[in-house]
Amino acid sequence: MRYEDVISIDTPEGVPLELTLAGVGSRFLAAIVDSAIQFATILLIVVIVSALGASGTVTAGGVVLSFLVFFGYDILFEVKSSGRTPGKRLTGLRVVRRGGGPVGFRTSAVRNLLRLVDLLPGMYFVGIISVLATKQNQRLGDLAAGTLVLREIKATVPIAPVAVATPELQDEVATWDVSGVTADELATVRRFLERRPGLAPAARTQLAEELTRRLYPKVVGPPPEVAAEHFLEQLVAAKAGRSL
Repeated sequence: MRYEDVISIDTPEGVPLELTLAGVGSRFLAAIVDSAIQFATILLIVVIVSALGASGTVTAGGVVLSFLVFFGYDILFEVKSSGRTPGKRLTGLRVVRRGGGPVGFRTSAVRNLLRLVDLLPGMYFVGIISVLATKQNQRLGDLAAGTLVLREIKATVPIAPVAVATPELQDEVATWDVSGVTADELATVRRFLERRPGLAPAARTQLAEELTRRLYPKVVGPPPEVAAEHFLEQLVAAKAGRSL
């Protein structure tokens, strides 16, 4: 039985991908860690300003730096660290766009400027209510920016390298024309072949058949009937043979 909130999106290659949404608990813990880092940084700025003397210029500089820490901390890490602040990295979370892609500066800025509303009236009350009330566990900033916060699930099965094509396999695909298959599509096939040992049998079969259905029409030369996984192995071998 699964208790996580899971959504399914289609990758650019058309392969459905299941993602696990972060809940209130893990998001709140990440926020506590990040807030502690921000508070410590701002406190250090205050100490330095006090040590330098509370002149108008120094005080103004301290205020500006504190403002940048408060508003720029999340934006900096989300854009430069693949959607992960230190708190999110610690709790295994990541911010992505609704389609699964990485967040950019504008998206992150919108998301985090609305944090002021999500914080009201204190302790992320509005944000928590929003996460609980929305289907995809989004606070107001996420809704406005079109972002999701996901849990990163670490694989428990080692990745199997794609085996080197045997001479027999090379002979099977010697006359194939695979020029219609793009590098991105080939990378998707290779990722599937690498990760298939860790997939549930039903998911493994479904993904293999879906990839074959989409890529078979782009290849000239394969037999009219072929097992899905074997076709994908043949496709990788054919591409490898063309690159020699």
